[in-house]
Amino acid sequence: MSSYRSRILGVGAYVPPRVVTNHELASLMETSNEWIIERTGIEERRWVSDGQTGAQMAAKASEQALERAGVPAQDVDMIIYATLSPDYNFPGTGVFVQRLLGLKEIPCLDIRQQCTGFIYGLSIADSFIRSGQYKNILVIGSEIHSSGIDVTTRGRDVAVLFGDGAGAALVGRAVDDQQLILSTHLHADGSEAEILWTEYPASCHNPRITVEAMNEAKHFPRMVGKKVFKHAVTRMPQAIMEGMVKNQVQLKDIDMVIPHQANLRINQMVAQMIGLPPEKMHNNIQKYGNTTAASIPICMNEAIELGKIQRGHLVCLVAFGAGLTWGSVFLRY
Repeated sequence: MSSYRSRILGVGAYVPPRVVTNHELASLMETSNEWIIERTGIEERRWVSDGQTGAQMAAKASEQALERAGVPAQDVDMIIYATLSPDYNFPGTGVFVQRLLGLKEIPCLDIRQQCTGFIYGLSIADSFIRSGQYKNILVIGSEIHSSGIDVTTRGRDVAVLFGDGAGAALVGRAVDDQQLILSTHLHADGSEAEILWTEYPASCHNPRITVEAMNEAKHFPRMVGKKVFKHAVTRMPQAIMEGMVKNQVQLKDIDMVIPHQANLRINQMVAQMIGLPPEKMHNNIQKYGNTTAASIPICMNEAIELGKIQRGHLVCLVAFGAGLTWGSVFLRY
């Protein structure tokens, strides 16, 4: 039986150059910079230019992760691609990233756990490496929201939240206990899946989308904000505590918490609820908005660049998202 453990070898991120401020959104809908900041903490976000794809962003983030890991692309054994906004209905976007990286025949797994996608992806990669089947796995989160949101007053509650971007981590074999993924914790509960979803287009409808559905804006994401907020501030602390119990650590032992960047108010409340000092949680939603599956690797990448996460640090990654899904990863970076 294999005795391998996994670790994160390198992290990378890419965001489009176009900056969209709250003031720009206020010119498109009835909202204001102050209103958005008060409720979400977001000051600006990045949107792609016409023709830019999720695969292209993912490839750039992956190339940075590979460079930092000191591993050539040819040594990648598998790609796990998390997104809720695939470039096409099918095939999955992972194969387009494979092509851009100049790789052939390695497996590409596309997963759909929305904001918790990167957490699920790391867990899958950890399992494959523990099994001995693969040695180096790229875990990617990449999203393009800007082409799928209602940028009018009708859709403002959701539209102001989201941004575009990609993040990636190369997961490989651990060589000691100073750098390794310690544990992963995954959960889902579909009993209230419709409080955060996009109803159309859908294969359970024939045709998959109608003019009537579009006129009613059912092809745009919808959210019952108060319910989502309540679930998030309940489930995220649970996922953190679950990892602490599993690894027999206390809050003081954790060097940094990287939460999914959905709403700054959610993350601040989570920290307050568990008694986590502000300096032990890194947030960058202020600059990038909610990039769903890409938010944790983008945020982690920034924390590493700022020196907030260093090799050997105990790090907790935690997320909550549509599905409803939630989970955490505890690791020594």
